[in-house]
Amino acid sequence: MDAKQWGVYVHIPFCRQKCFYCDFPSFAGRERYWEDYTEALCREIAVRGSYYRQLWGRPATIYLGGGTPSVLPAKLMQQLLVKLRQVFLSGGEAEEFTVECNPGTVDEAYLVMLRELGVNRLSFGVQSFDDELLKRIGRIHSGQQAVDAVEMAKQAGFVNLSLDLMYGLPGQTLEQLQESVRQALALEPQHISIYGLQLEEGTAFYRMQELGKLTLPEEETTEAMYDYMTEFLPLQGYERYEISNFARPGFASRHNMSYWQDVPYLGLGAAAHSYLDGQRWAAFADLDRYIEAIAGNRVPMEPEEPATAVIAMEEFCFLALRTAKGISREKFWQKFGRNLDDLYGMVMRELLETNLLADDGRYVWLTRRGMKYGNLVFEKFLLDEQDF
Repeated sequence: MDAKQWGVYVHIPFCRQKCFYCDFPSFAGRERYWEDYTEALCREIAVRGSYYRQLWGRPATIYLGGGTPSVLPAKLMQQLLVKLRQVFLSGGEAEEFTVECNPGTVDEAYLVMLRELGVNRLSFGVQSFDDELLKRIGRIHSGQQAVDAVEMAKQAGFVNLSLDLMYGLPGQTLEQLQESVRQALALEPQHISIYGLQLEEGTAFYRMQELGKLTLPEEETTEAMYDYMTEFLPLQGYERYEISNFARPGFASRHNMSYWQDVPYLGLGAAAHSYLDGQRWAAFADLDRYIEAIAGNRVPMEPEEPATAVIAMEEFCFLALRTAKGISREKFWQKFGRNLDDLYGMVMRELLETNLLADDGRYVWLTRRGMKYGNLVFEKFLLDEQDF
């Protein structure tokens, strides 16, 4: 396999404080696990990572996500990055090597260390530059800390920076969002991700909503926020290449694109997911179980239920439609031996007529209106198992 056709994801399941909207597998107050977890993770990289490195060559992308990877002390982060370089990058560099950072957990020395050890892209979870909003959603940093973190990253030599923002937050106004976007653009990042708040079961916000203690913007306000961003950012030179992601030319996230383009990836660490040879795997989310499995020389993950042909085709379409490029008829045929139009011709004609879908004969993709109402489109791409 071409060495540029796979990626590595490393999960750091620790946070200083759990954000009120977050349902990701991450834990606050688990500092006692940091050292043992890093040791176990390095061992997994040495064993499983080495196997796939020899099998497939150097990965194109490495991505440290969480949680908050930058919450790890410099000594442990250095240990982890050195191991990643030894196993995956001997004799070269990754095209894209990303670490997610919380602005409240980094200083100049930490960022210099990341850059010197081969990290070439940072993704800052900013969410908003409004201090009151940040407190309201459980963030540990201030707007000024976000500004300072980006400036320190530039001074450390980073030229590929991404900022995450959110809209539809409790009490958020359109004007507050516009101001956060303005401040983000003033920092001149290469990439901006903007996510609408989702109330996920198990989160603090979900419980508050059930108790009637969460005041969210009106639907028309949230729609105005969405319209503002999707219209304004492209005018500022940020191409929308995926439903929630905007980038300057050449700076789309290569790692995230691999998720949407059916590229295999190896997940390392507790709760990490892998997609290998068409099979999806999920690592143990429990920290003790993960660490014990590694100590016992056992694979710390289990295969997810194998996808049926129908589920695999649906998933292929859902993921491809998230991107501006859309579904490739040729790739669909190559993967499934089925003609996209035979399965979805009637559905696609209906979506074309309602201006939710566009089609040039080779690709089918969401229009701007289709991206706004993506869930309506995805529903139409569900297949009936009984027809197969």
